[in-house]
Amino acid sequence: MSYQFDSRLAFAATIPAFWYFDPAMLAREQEMVFAHTWQLVGRSEQVAAPGDYFTTIIADEPIIVVRGADEKLRALSNVCRHRAGPVAEGAGQRKVLQCSYHGWTYTLDGRLHGTPEFEGVACFDKAENCLPEFRVAEWAGLVFVNLDNECEPLLDVLEDLPSRLLHQDLTAMKFALRKDWYIDCNWKTYVDNYLEGYHIPLVHPGLNRELDYANYRTETRRFYSIQHSPIKPNDHMRLRLSEDPAANETQFFWLFPNLMLNVYPDNYSTNLIVPLGPERTLTIFEWYFRDPESEAVQEKLRRTVEFSDEIQIEDIRICEAVQRNLHSRTYSTGRYSVQRENGVHHFHGLLQASLNLGCP
Repeated sequence: MSYQFDSRLAFAATIPAFWYFDPAMLAREQEMVFAHTWQLVGRSEQVAAPGDYFTTIIADEPIIVVRGADEKLRALSNVCRHRAGPVAEGAGQRKVLQCSYHGWTYTLDGRLHGTPEFEGVACFDKAENCLPEFRVAEWAGLVFVNLDNECEPLLDVLEDLPSRLLHQDLTAMKFALRKDWYIDCNWKTYVDNYLEGYHIPLVHPGLNRELDYANYRTETRRFYSIQHSPIKPNDHMRLRLSEDPAANETQFFWLFPNLMLNVYPDNYSTNLIVPLGPERTLTIFEWYFRDPESEAVQEKLRRTVEFSDEIQIEDIRICEAVQRNLHSRTYSTGRYSVQRENGVHHFHGLLQASLNLGCP
């Protein structure tokens, strides 16, 4: 797994090809990257009232996100302390959490409540068998969980990202639609592709007509990057312009390691990249609009998703082709475009640091 990252973009080489298909590398990433970073798991509206919960998995760790009777949001282990049964499934509303294996129950704050037919067990203390708790945080109506209880607070990791989006008022936008895509490539292949506009003229001709590619630029911060591009007016526009000319740009935010926020004048979407295997990836798109139930916005949503699907299909085609070629005997590493690929270089630096040192 030897690789020496060079912080000098003009001299640096990309990460090795085998990092994109080696099962041992994915196992290392799950343990040292995904288990130590803030992961988007859901929306605040899903756990708005006491007893509301949903389940998820981070780095193979089963999680319950639940709003307690005290109205505090918690992320608890979804592994019963008895014999590892699931304490909750799916999503819903509960007054207590009950394991579906042997019926052990837990309060909404994770305390062990009921242990049927367990009398006579020696040296057993309910208080010592609470569900383990993980870090949880909310921002802009989104819920994040971190398995590492020693990691930095979410807002510290986000730095100035929230202030950059104040003009968009993301909290005023409501969930409108989710769409899942399964792709035959490594999760990093997809992230690499997202982090540069270099491929837009050839891979995305339709998008290229909408964006001012000459003024496309990528700005990197500590744990995130932003791709900026002015929207280029044309006779058959599919990206909608704002009434404020200064707001007429796309902003593609990426938060290490696997979350994208695509921000447009009248909507935004999240894109979560979930590794399913060394060469299999799930990408989850969720769109947010103001007043998404209205007829006019439903039509905007339809056109937005249609354009997004076109771009995604183009990305899938090139990402799967790249994934196949990464197995070539003739290829090991490449070089970065200084003008266009500083975002990819930034990602590779964060990844190498995490794999060597744990939580960056």
